Amino acid sequence: MSGNIDTRLNDLGITLPEAPAPAANYVPFVRTGNLVYISGQISIGADGLILGKLGENMSDASGVAAARRCGMGLLAQLKAACDGDLDRVKRVVKLGGFVNCTPDYTNHPAIINGCSDLMVEVFGAKIGSHARAAVGTVSLPLGVAVEVEGIFEIA
Repeated sequence: MSGNIDTRLNDLGITLPEAPAPAANYVPFVRTGNLVYISGQISIGADGLILGKLGENMSDASGVAAARRCGMGLLAQLKAACDGDLDRVKRVVKLGGFVNCTPDYTNHPAIINGCSDLMVEVFGAKIGSHARAAVGTVSLPLGVAVEVEGIFEIA
């Protein structure tokens, strides 16, 4: 039996990827009390890594799409942390977004909106609205365009 959030994902046409395994010496998430801390999820599309640098060789629209894919990775990890039941999510607490960009690029918040908007689409404004950081960096692992980490409250 699917829950409300699984139904919502289906209605939105969203199929979550498998929760990716860690690529180094860390765990994909940590549950402590009623909080889940999810390690940074890099931009991975259906065809593999989404590579690029905003302000150099990637459009803002492509950056927003990359951030949305990071959000899908967060949701996949969150679903694993919730033993498959996303209806346990009580609040998206905070997202931290990192944008691979040139030193003069300044549109980081708009790029990370790709992930933020996804959270609100999936969980609604009451649960999905969150605190956030959106920062630029000169490089990200494997040359990906975006990485986003998150903190979530669960039942």
